[in-house]
Amino acid sequence: MKYRGVTGRIADGINAVALLLIAFSMLFPFFYIFAVSFSSLEDVIRSDLLLWPTEWVTDAYEYVLNSDQFVRSFFVTVYVTVVGTFVNILFTATMAYGLSRPVPGRRIILFMVVFTLLFQAGMIPTYMVVKETGLIDTLWSLILPVAINPFNLIVMRQFFLNIPEELHEAAIIDGANHLQIFSRIILPLSKPALAAFSLFYAVTHWNNYFSAILYINDPAKWPLQVVLRQIVIVNEPDAALRGAQRMMENPPPPETVQMAAILLTTLPILFVYPFLQKYFVKGVMLGSVKE
Repeated sequence: MKYRGVTGRIADGINAVALLLIAFSMLFPFFYIFAVSFSSLEDVIRSDLLLWPTEWVTDAYEYVLNSDQFVRSFFVTVYVTVVGTFVNILFTATMAYGLSRPVPGRRIILFMVVFTLLFQAGMIPTYMVVKETGLIDTLWSLILPVAINPFNLIVMRQFFLNIPEELHEAAIIDGANHLQIFSRIILPLSKPALAAFSLFYAVTHWNNYFSAILYINDPAKWPLQVVLRQIVIVNEPDAALRGAQRMMENPPPPETVQMAAILLTTLPILFVYPFLQKYFVKGVMLGSVKE
């Protein structure tokens, strides 16, 4: 509905100002992190709220990128994110498709899936399962225990239910089996949903650090978020970034190292979103309500 007259223009102005304030409150932390990460020691000491460095230096980034631990953890995180997202989508899509078909016992299985949304085993039983299956101190401990998200499974099942039944019947008449129908018909029609849930799973894997703290004992297998936790929260950048001290005689201030590590950790997952944006909203909405 279009606003008319002075009242409408005032309302539009208030909305614009409110949205600008919200956008500023979200973007300001990123700008502050960016400014501090390129600052010198003098700028950090001089100002409590640094918005623009007087001298742009890249010592913090050189210090972080020269760390063997940071580079190794980066590739560990990329591996867990890529492989974990593939496993998530594979298991979620196949189970959701099975539950969308009239197979015996699907209501019982669906009830068990919904039950896990309300009642979960907890940290200690999950740790015992991971330990007894021999996954402790392996990267699979960060992937297999979260192979299927129940909520994503239910939404994707609803998405498959919205696909016309006539497509299944026509494919069966042409002699296709369920695997061929799933791979050649269902998956190509499900690109928006698959892209949206791939983004959900990828962000979850990229930001996960608690599971690594529980299951990973070897620092060489730490994902990036655990190293970032050591740098920012534990405030041990020198201990977390082993190998960087050998490359620089005068290490940069810890504050700039922390901000550079945060920025380097955040940017990769932000770059992925624009490529999936066109599928994002459509994929979420299509499976939410049955037509």
